[in-house]
Amino acid sequence: MPRRTSPFPKPRRSRAPRVIAVAASSLAAAGGIAAWANYLSRRQHHWRGRLSDAIPIHSSYWRDHAAKPARENELLYVALGDSAAQGIGASRPSHGYVGFLFRHLRERTGRPVRVINLAVSGARLREALDQQLPRLERIVNGEGGASGRRPDIVTVAVGANDMAEFDPARFRTEIARLLTGVAALAPDAVVADIPSFYFLPGEKKARAANRLLRAAADRAGLEVVPLHALTERQGLWGVTTQFAGDLFHPNDRGYRVWAAAFVPALDRRLRRAS
Repeated sequence: MPRRTSPFPKPRRSRAPRVIAVAASSLAAAGGIAAWANYLSRRQHHWRGRLSDAIPIHSSYWRDHAAKPARENELLYVALGDSAAQGIGASRPSHGYVGFLFRHLRERTGRPVRVINLAVSGARLREALDQQLPRLERIVNGEGGASGRRPDIVTVAVGANDMAEFDPARFRTEIARLLTGVAALAPDAVVADIPSFYFLPGEKKARAANRLLRAAADRAGLEVVPLHALTERQGLWGVTTQFAGDLFHPNDRGYRVWAAAFVPALDRRLRRAS
């Protein structure tokens, strides 16, 4: 017998419940992301205030360290830089990279170490040129009660604050002037390139700036240590575990990575001097 067909179309299963479920899931996810972003924003705001309050504490710590009475056979370490050299973001001033390098030098040589930390929180290349380079000159020349001796170790790590309003032409000029001036006073100084910013657009600026920095250091005859490569290698693990709550300054773990970038170059200088 011929198969009978219904004169009426077969009703389709409604897709509305599925669409509603997908939409609800999307809204929930968007709400979760928005809540997380709001939490991070509030957390950053809190930490920026907290770290701002720490600036005078860290500055005072390093001033007191430099003012200690001279000791026989002491090693002189001078640091130029910005808030990272001051250790902002660390649990205490001595847990910034300068503090870690201070202890490394003391343990490596068995000698007392004096640190003169010329760094200023918020410093850009312009401030390093106008404020820190003249102070390094006074230290070397013995002006104003300064030591009047070439430092045994000089580290330079500055330029990250210039990324906010990065101007390649200005950066090229200022980094060249700074490194030329440092080389004239401390020919064995060690320069760190700009650390990884991990994400665009900051990372693109950092890479462009580092090309200029390395070219200037090469002309000045100064060694550049691979801070960018070492921080970049930390990846997402570094992003989530090696930054203070403001998501800009390193924490204690992050500063250990910074110190590790300098150590091989500093050890080579100690071996040459021994």
